[in-house]
Amino acid sequence: MAIFKRSARDTTSQPTNDAVGAEVDGDVAADQAAEQPAEQAAAEQAPVETVPHVGISMSTFGAPAQPVAPTQPERTVTRPPAEAPDRTETVPGMPDNTLVQAALASLPEKPGNVDVMNVMRQSMQGTMYVRVRGDARALTAEGKPITLAVSQIDGARFLLAFTGGASLRASVEADGDRDTSALGIPVANVFRNAIEGPYEGLIIDHAVAGSRIVLPVQLITKAFEEGDPAFTIKNLLAGPRGPETAAAVGEALAQAPLWVAAGPAGDSGQLGLAESRTASGERRLEVYSHPLEVLVLQRGDRPVPVTAGQLGRALQSNPALSGVIVDPGGPWIHVDRADLGPVLARADDPDPAPAPAAPAAADAAATPEEPGAADA
Repeated sequence: MAIFKRSARDTTSQPTNDAVGAEVDGDVAADQAAEQPAEQAAAEQAPVETVPHVGISMSTFGAPAQPVAPTQPERTVTRPPAEAPDRTETVPGMPDNTLVQAALASLPEKPGNVDVMNVMRQSMQGTMYVRVRGDARALTAEGKPITLAVSQIDGARFLLAFTGGASLRASVEADGDRDTSALGIPVANVFRNAIEGPYEGLIIDHAVAGSRIVLPVQLITKAFEEGDPAFTIKNLLAGPRGPETAAAVGEALAQAPLWVAAGPAGDSGQLGLAESRTASGERRLEVYSHPLEVLVLQRGDRPVPVTAGQLGRALQSNPALSGVIVDPGGPWIHVDRADLGPVLARADDPDPAPAPAAPAAADAAATPEEPGAADA
């Protein structure tokens, strides 16, 4: 949690915004501030009326699918970089969330649903910053509630979040209020504040022209419900890589919610699961940490939830699979069988009890009994 210096100014009048001072003292405060309750203020930020706001259909991300067949037509794809962009600190002491910054920088002039979902999936890792009225360090030390910066668009309130020091400074320059400070907190806590507060969504980097967007609260809520609340796999993939990373991801695959990508149904009514092949001919089952990871690829696949036990049995039944590729949309990683011991150890897990039948819908089908491997 980086703290900004407070500028000398007359504080007798009530500020109209929560903002961040332009100079950084580089101090780091205790992480437990991220757990502090936040007393929200109805502040209004003038520059946010042009922030792209896209309506998202809130149908279930992971629609169930028919029993899976072990084939799917082979597809040629170009992989994005395996690792997240290099870490930067545009303001010393405040690491930038470069993965979210890259997603924002890639937004078209008029973002669509997929663009918003791409920012959402890349936001499920690391740290973002919020603006706090007053001295965050002192308030935290005294155990007092903090007031977070919000903005209003057509009467609707939105929580503000920032990817780093540069966007915070841009916010200061936009409103001129420097008698405040900033907190860097895990994105999970940012999302919880957005969900639990009286908000219509979250605005990221609102003062950075061409690189800002609204995440609707319905999308945040659904994304939070569908995935691992700790974002374990996403944090591993977004962080620095080392010799132990693949094994750590293999361990996480045995515990976290997982999805596979099911292609269109064939004549038999069964769906094939996506598989990738390396240049050297290795076959790997595609595994995803969140249904959004499937949807943003725009291949027409459905995200299908699977258990670690089902994944383990699929690997055992097909020795030709050399392992898995996790989150092919990037950041991604190859995990070999040698690092998938925790998953294979769960191959004997019983299948979960079947869910109650859902109402018929255009995009619904039945839960797969067991994932199979397919060419892709």
